[in-house]
Amino acid sequence: MAEIRVGRRTIGVSNLDKPLFPDGITKKDLIDYYLGVADVMVPHIKGHLLTLERYPDGIEGKQWFQKGAPNYFPDWIERAEVPKKGGTVAHVVCNEKATLVYLANQAAITLHMSLSRKDAITKPDQLVFDLDPSSEDFKVVREVAGMMRGLLDELGLTSFVKTSGSRGLHIVVPLDRSSDFEEVRAFAVDAANVVAGRAPKVVTTEVRKVERKGRLFLDYMRNNYAQTVVAPYSVRARPGAPVSMPITWDEVDDRKLTAQRYKIDNAITELQRSGSPWAGWRRRAKSLRPARKKLDRLMGP
Repeated sequence: MAEIRVGRRTIGVSNLDKPLFPDGITKKDLIDYYLGVADVMVPHIKGHLLTLERYPDGIEGKQWFQKGAPNYFPDWIERAEVPKKGGTVAHVVCNEKATLVYLANQAAITLHMSLSRKDAITKPDQLVFDLDPSSEDFKVVREVAGMMRGLLDELGLTSFVKTSGSRGLHIVVPLDRSSDFEEVRAFAVDAANVVAGRAPKVVTTEVRKVERKGRLFLDYMRNNYAQTVVAPYSVRARPGAPVSMPITWDEVDDRKLTAQRYKIDNAITELQRSGSPWAGWRRRAKSLRPARKKLDRLMGP
């Protein structure tokens, strides 16, 4: 077993040459990627509860979602114990770069994060809309993202965008944690319905796929307690190792944009070239309550 020194931690790593993706991307490549993005990724996931999507035999092998940190995880990895039916579960919390490296060595390819932090678990620090297209036409995704941003601007909220690394885009609004999940979800439902009402032939909030009829699904359902979203900069378990990459709103206008534009082989280069497009994210957090009043007026009686 080899060792990697990350800050004050020494982490044992193994099977570095093991392919995790069918195109030959190895565990070492995954570890190197997470180490390379750690400085920008950790601030976005710090304090959040993680659910690990693990592939010990690669993405073509067995997959499982792991909520609880196993007993063999080292004590220095922080946990957050929360209630579940019949007991509790201790989620991993990633507050340092070494944790990312350790998780990558465990073949945790994708990291899913809670929308709230452990010190205020019922108060989300972000609101998320997941733009899920019904076709491969990414033009629709870009157009709906612009509609959603326009509404959020009307409501006085700052929004950020990232590729999902899968099919669509995620729009994220930083919150000051003055609202609970019930309030945030209700706001998300109404905001999504306003956008769907403005473009009913293009957008839907219909959960049932059979009722979407080729329209983009504007998914608000992640804004529930215990739901998760793929973390910024997380790798997705798909061929080529695409990344859920924070991007600028200007990039959404690029006709060449796709949900999988960024992969572990070009994401770090883009970060080095352009810097983090989500810099200052937490400083833009606001209360939903003024926006709620504006949204109510838009919706009418």
